[in-house]
Amino acid sequence: MKYIYDLHKTMLNQNLILVYEGEFTQEITKSVLAMAERNMDSFGEEAAVKRKVFNIMVECLQNVSKHAFSYETDTYGKNSAIFMIGKHQDEYVITSGNAILNEEVDGLFAKLQSINQLDKEGLKELYKSIIKRPGGLTEKGGAGLGLIDMARKSGNKLGFSFEPINEKITFFSLSTKVSRSTKE
Repeated sequence: MKYIYDLHKTMLNQNLILVYEGEFTQEITKSVLAMAERNMDSFGEEAAVKRKVFNIMVECLQNVSKHAFSYETDTYGKNSAIFMIGKHQDEYVITSGNAILNEEVDGLFAKLQSINQLDKEGLKELYKSIIKRPGGLTEKGGAGLGLIDMARKSGNKLGFSFEPINEKITFFSLSTKVSRSTKE
């Protein structure tokens, strides 16, 4: 049972205040959001910071529930997604991870790279151009609006990585930092 202690130490070292791994349903998403909100309330977090964190969490959780590719493994059965939020001295770090099809990696990588190259005004213009463009939204409802919104609301670049799982799927990780200072 040492792994429980090791996990506990890792969570403390990484300042993780909430970790959920598993299936993401509407009900589970609501519960995760409620737990995070209670945690921030218990820290006495400022309303403006809570609002930013909450909005980014919603976008992040929607991305996971809409775009995660579900797959089976021989060892673990059905594998799904992970969501974490860490609280540091100066910032919150909101992180998610889920499987995607390998064929989606290049397009997602390019989209994230282009988002990270834009400043605040550029992100605002990109967001507006996608909304106004005929056929701008995808069948899943986004066209990357959630990613753009996360970058806009956080005021920071999006962190991301892609770890190949096998010849069909890759594990996609996304991280967003939100300053705990309201003087921005």
